[in-house]
Amino acid sequence: MTTTEHPWEPPLAGTEAEQLVGALERLRTTFRWKADDLDAAGLQARIGASSLTLGGLLKHLAMNEDYMFVTKLTGARLGEPWDAAGWDRSDDDWEFTSAADDTPDRLYAFFDDAVERSRARLSAALQDGGLDMLVFAASDSDGQHASLRRLVCDLIEEYGRHTGHADLLREAVDGRTGEDPPAGWRPKSGHYRL
Repeated sequence: MTTTEHPWEPPLAGTEAEQLVGALERLRTTFRWKADDLDAAGLQARIGASSLTLGGLLKHLAMNEDYMFVTKLTGARLGEPWDAAGWDRSDDDWEFTSAADDTPDRLYAFFDDAVERSRARLSAALQDGGLDMLVFAASDSDGQHASLRRLVCDLIEEYGRHTGHADLLREAVDGRTGEDPPAGWRPKSGHYRL
């Protein structure tokens, strides 16, 4: 059902790789829509006792994009832009807490750039070995290696969890609700490509 009005929709009947990548793209875009076009106050808004913010989620998901398709896929360390951003490897919540110090433009750039890098890396990996390709940088305690399929599914799960958080946070900021972006939606902030 991919159309110019809903380019984030996965195909109605595609290959397994097309369906998985399509599901990931729909979640990426829905999350990005939930976080779009906010100022610093909107990106730092919290609800209840939670310390989660949309800005923290943008940075966290950006880092997860790179972690999945750099560190887990290739075994390389994260590197840039995370080193220049002051990534504190000893702080498991660094991306969440440090986001309060970032401008909206920087947070959108972290996310949009990471998605672009991940799209390119995932596309190349699918061409090189497909979903069954074993990823030697991710294995269990018995030495069994994950497949590329597992990495894609893990990132879909990460987006599913945090897109639900984004639903609540965005509604609290300005009342925006909805399951998917409206037909024809294009981001107003950053440079996210549909």
